[in-house]
Amino acid sequence: MNAVRGKAEWLDAYLAQLATQRKLSPHTLDAYGRDLRALLELSGNTPWTALAHNEVRRYTAKLHAGGLDPRSIARKLSSWRGFFNWLSGETTLDANPLDGIRAPKRAKTLPKALSVDDAVRLVAPAQHQQGAAEPEQLCNRAMFELLYSSGLRVSELTSLDTHYCKAENGQPASLGWLDMASFEVIVTGKGSKMRKVPVGKAALVALTAWLGVRPPAADGSAALFLSTRGTRISPRVLQLRLKAHALATEIPANVHPHVLRHSFASHVLQSSGDLRAVQEMLGHSSITSTQVYTALDFQHLAHVYDQAHPRAKLK
Repeated sequence: MNAVRGKAEWLDAYLAQLATQRKLSPHTLDAYGRDLRALLELSGNTPWTALAHNEVRRYTAKLHAGGLDPRSIARKLSSWRGFFNWLSGETTLDANPLDGIRAPKRAKTLPKALSVDDAVRLVAPAQHQQGAAEPEQLCNRAMFELLYSSGLRVSELTSLDTHYCKAENGQPASLGWLDMASFEVIVTGKGSKMRKVPVGKAALVALTAWLGVRPPAADGSAALFLSTRGTRISPRVLQLRLKAHALATEIPANVHPHVLRHSFASHVLQSSGDLRAVQEMLGHSSITSTQVYTALDFQHLAHVYDQAHPRAKLK
């Protein structure tokens, strides 16, 4: 018990140092305290100076086996590492037992993609629509078709201009623009990297219809998609319009713009199997970011197998 009590006193001293010298908030101190008390419980009577590297690895494995998520384990390891860094200046400590220990890798969650049927139903003209479409409806359809046709990020789509414009008259140069003659859009993605992405026929038809009624922008810019006030449409307004349209279309999913980007990538990969082409169209700097759609594609194939193969489910 004396060893445990002595260990607890070291923890109290460290937390007091964090409070007085680093001026951490009470909330942050509580989090450090919880993490350090967990280490105190796991290590039992083992003195801090005798705690070995392999023992800390065992504690990490125990937390993981107990269902603690990797993010929380990483936070605990960070708290423990800071404590031992401080302790090394207060006692004789040969090495920090946390050196080289990392939290388990977080499982990559698969992106949410619509089925082909739901994606097409979402972006197709509304069947219940009577008479000529209003400008806002035409704008929405062009935006939704283009999101699914080209897999754009919402920021890339809302930054598009009707054509390339150089910086002049107080307006910045275009970050992205539509090139109807070449059937493509040019966009500026992450890291200020520009890329060209093909535009499908259905999206071109929708864009042509919208451009036929698009009013001049209120600020004189060449913004491709406009709000009802004539200003460049914002990502938030696009999100709200897509969500409302998905609810009206009775799509059984939480639909947001990135779902259409995921659907584009998944459906192109299912049809072509060309991972490198999907990487280029999405603007991923690393193929690793695109490979998640391989798992999504396999998930789709496994579902098809379960539904279609006569021996998939034995009765």
